[in-house]
Amino acid sequence: MALNVITKFIRRKDVSILLSHHYKQLSTDVGLLKYLRTTALSHTNQYHHSQQSRLRQSYSHRFYSVKTAQQVDNYRTENKVTVIGEDIPSPYTDINQSDFPDYIKRFLNDQGFTTPTVIQSQSWPIALSGQNFVGIAQTGTGKTLAYLLPAVVHIKEKMAKKGRGPIALVLAPTRELARQIEAVAKDFESLLNIRCVCIYGGANRTRQANQLQDGVDIVIATPGRLNDFLVSKTTNLSRCTYVVLDEADRMLDMGFEPQIRQALEGVPLDRQILMFSATWPKEVRHLAKDYLGEFIQVNVGSTELSANHNIEQHVHICDQEGKLIKFKEIMHTISGDGFGKTLVFSNTKKSVDFLTQMLRRNAWPAMGIHGDKTQMQRDIIINKFKTGKTSILVATDVAARGLDVDGVTHVINYDYPNTSEDYIHRIGRTGRQQNKGVSHTILTEENARQAKGLIEVLKEANQEIPKELNHMAQTYNAERAEELEAKRTSKFKQHNFNPNRRWNKFRFNKIY
Repeated sequence: MALNVITKFIRRKDVSILLSHHYKQLSTDVGLLKYLRTTALSHTNQYHHSQQSRLRQSYSHRFYSVKTAQQVDNYRTENKVTVIGEDIPSPYTDINQSDFPDYIKRFLNDQGFTTPTVIQSQSWPIALSGQNFVGIAQTGTGKTLAYLLPAVVHIKEKMAKKGRGPIALVLAPTRELARQIEAVAKDFESLLNIRCVCIYGGANRTRQANQLQDGVDIVIATPGRLNDFLVSKTTNLSRCTYVVLDEADRMLDMGFEPQIRQALEGVPLDRQILMFSATWPKEVRHLAKDYLGEFIQVNVGSTELSANHNIEQHVHICDQEGKLIKFKEIMHTISGDGFGKTLVFSNTKKSVDFLTQMLRRNAWPAMGIHGDKTQMQRDIIINKFKTGKTSILVATDVAARGLDVDGVTHVINYDYPNTSEDYIHRIGRTGRQQNKGVSHTILTEENARQAKGLIEVLKEANQEIPKELNHMAQTYNAERAEELEAKRTSKFKQHNFNPNRRWNKFRFNKIY
C-alpha cells in the first residue's frame, strides 16, 4: 500500500519537474568541478614544466660543454653508452676541458682525478642541465661522484638555516652504502662550507635529530629512518630541490617502495630527481614514470645485470662435508700468490663467526661483521679492513653493496647466495675502477637449483664453465622434470582418471 502511494507521488507532473531541475543542477555542478580540476592540473603541469625549463636554461647557459656530434658518437660507441631522451648535452671527457666551476676542478685535481668514468662523463652535464635522469650502470663505476658534484653546484649559493630541511637528499638502501656516500660528501664540507648529515637506523637518534635541526644542505639517509624524522616533523623536505635514489633496484627489492613514495610526496614540484640502478626492472620503471616525468636515460653496457668482466671467476664443487677443507685450500692458494685484501661471504651470522674464529686460529688476520653487531663495531671493523690493519673480512650480505674498499683482490663465496643478482654484487667488491680481481665460489648439491643461473652469468662474462657445474645443472633439471611428472601422475590417480571415459576432458579441466 505504502509503495503504491510513493509511486503515484513520484509520477505527479510537478514532482517530476522538480526532480528534473535538481538533476540538471547537479550535473552542472559536477561538470563545473571536473572543469576546475582539469584546469588546475593543466596550470600545475604548465608551471612545473616552465620551472624545469627555466632551471635547464640557467644551468645550460653556464655549464654546457661543446663537442662536435662525431666526437660524441665515437665516445659513446667506444664505451657502449646508450642515451635515450631529448636535449641531451655532450659528455665531459676531460675534467679540465669541462665547464665545471673552478672550485670543482680544483677539488678533482687535488683528489687526483683527471679523466671521469663513463657514467660520470655523461651524468655530470645532464645533472647540471637541471633535467631528470636515470643512470643504469654496474657497481664500482663511480656513481657517487656522478651525483654529488652536481649536488654541490646545485646548492653552492644557498646556505642552510636552523630548523629548515635539506636542499639535496640522497636515499640509499643500506647503512654501509649511506656511510660510504657520507665519506665522499664530507670532503666538500670544509671546502665549500656545505653541511652534510647521514641518518640511518641503529645509530643515536637524538644526535641525528639535533644535526637536522641545526640546519643541513645534504641529507644522506636510509628510507626508514628518514620517514621516522618526517613523521615526527623533526625535519621536512619543503625546500629539497635535488633528490637522488641510489641503487633504486635494491631499495625496491628490500621493500622500501612505500617509504620512498612517502618521502617524494613531500618534495616540491620544482625539483630534480636522479635515479641510479644496476638493472632496469619494471618496478624501477614504474617509479621513474610516476615521479620523474620526462627524463634522460643513460645505459652503460646492458640494462641486464652482468658480472664485471675484469673479475676472473672460479667455481669449486664439493660435498657438504668437504666444504671447509675446500675453503682452506683456496685460502692457502691465495696466500701463496701473495694476496691483498680478501672478502669472504657467508649466508648466516653463525657461519660468519665460525669462519672468523677458524681463520684466526690458523694465523690469518680475519674479522667478521653481520647484523647482530652494533653500528660502532661494524664501523671499526670496516675501517680496519680499509686501512689494511686486517686483510680478511668475513661478512654476510651487509657488505655485498656499498662497500667500496681499495685493494680488494679476492672475493670468496663460502655460501652461495640465494640469487644470481646477489652473487654478482658480492664479487663486484673486487675488480673496481678497471682493476683486476679474482672470485672463488664453493657449491654443493644444496645449490643445484642455482647452477643454471650461475652458468648464464659465467657465459656472459666469457668465463670457463666447469664440467661438474654443467652436470649439476643437467641433473637438477632432470630430477625436477621427474618430480613434476610424478606430481601430475598422482593427481590423475587421486581423481580416478580413466582414459576410456569420454567426459574425462571436462574432469581434467576441473583438476587443472
